[in-house]
Amino acid sequence: MDISVIILAAGKGTRMKSGLPKVLHPISGLPMIHYIIETAQKVTDDITVVLFHEAERIKKEISDSFDGIAFKIQDHANYPGTGGALMDAKTAHSSVLVLNGDMPLVTFESLKPVLSKKGDIVMTVFDLPDPSGYGRVIIENNEVKAIVEEKDCSAKQRDVKTVNAGVYLFKKEILEFYLPKLSNKNAQAEYYLTDIIKLARKDGKKIVPVWVEKESFKGINSRFDLAKAEEIMQDRIKERWMREGVTMHLPSTIYIDSTVVFEGECTIDSGVNIYGNSVVSNSHIKSHTVIEDAQIKNSSCGPMARIRPGSIISNTHIGNFVEVKKSRLTGIKVGHLSYLGDAEIDEGTNIGAGTITCNYDGIRKHKTKIGKNVFIGSDTQLIAPVTIKDDVMVAAGTTVTKDIEKGSLAISRVEQKIVKNFFYRFFKKGDKNG
Repeated sequence: MDISVIILAAGKGTRMKSGLPKVLHPISGLPMIHYIIETAQKVTDDITVVLFHEAERIKKEISDSFDGIAFKIQDHANYPGTGGALMDAKTAHSSVLVLNGDMPLVTFESLKPVLSKKGDIVMTVFDLPDPSGYGRVIIENNEVKAIVEEKDCSAKQRDVKTVNAGVYLFKKEILEFYLPKLSNKNAQAEYYLTDIIKLARKDGKKIVPVWVEKESFKGINSRFDLAKAEEIMQDRIKERWMREGVTMHLPSTIYIDSTVVFEGECTIDSGVNIYGNSVVSNSHIKSHTVIEDAQIKNSSCGPMARIRPGSIISNTHIGNFVEVKKSRLTGIKVGHLSYLGDAEIDEGTNIGAGTITCNYDGIRKHKTKIGKNVFIGSDTQLIAPVTIKDDVMVAAGTTVTKDIEKGSLAISRVEQKIVKNFFYRFFKKGDKNG
């Protein structure tokens, strides 16, 4: 397409009430501006992001994820406002699509009707049952006649339900001609992009409206907007994966980052949260399990398990209340109530309830290595660094402080001592059955 894209991301976003720049607020695991750049890349290879507030911070975030993005720093002191953001912007193609960095729900599919229209200016609009607070877009014979701010509307114009959706497709020469003609003689002393519509209309230019769905063109201006946008994004993510063959029980209770990948046949139960660059393959993730930046293959996890970053789990059963951190588990069973951190455990091994790898000495983390066909009894503490070879049994209640050779039994318990009638002496009670 002979189209350049300019993304407006210079605003302060004060209504977010946050030290984090608005366009970097995450939605389903990624900064919101990430989504609009991904959409823009489906349109063109000529993309410019306009920045001002926290420019270097936003630029670094974008540059770490995308190649070939150009940046323009708005001359906010002399040219504030949306029109000022486009002053002196350099573009390579004959048309310019103007997007907003706080519209993460815009998709390439939702832009197709805009990109296919012919006109000097194509602008997006949608209808609202109650347009209070919005400027009205006056349309006659399928052309935009005016954009009227609500405070300037006549009684008849107030009845108009059509409002500006904020995305435009300009012929390049329109921008080049009208941007220098903009004035900041208004209450905010800013240069408004919408004033180009007014100027072009006076000159008889063709301004074509395109009705779009409000859901896709929703702007984010507050934490409430952010939450609503994430609900929509979550619905899209889960619908995509269910159409790919993933079973989800009560999907409205499930959270999945947009960066998560599913492979093969997977089942995700209610209340599951999966974050980061996790990959789940042919596995069953049971209720209220949390997975962060981990790989799960041919396994079951949960209910109520926590799989932390760096874990690689295959052909394994992880039971309830089990926490795994930065460990490689291959073909093992760990039924419940255990912590496995910085561990490598091989196939055929069973981890008893209450087992803990004591991986941190207060200064450094250390590894625990367990071989094949090892039986770890309940309530065992493994003091890392330690290696347990194949075919070993570790008795319940043992504290393992040394490496264990193949085929051995490890047991460390003090001899059980029984003091007869101690209960009655302690509480000064007689033995009623004695």
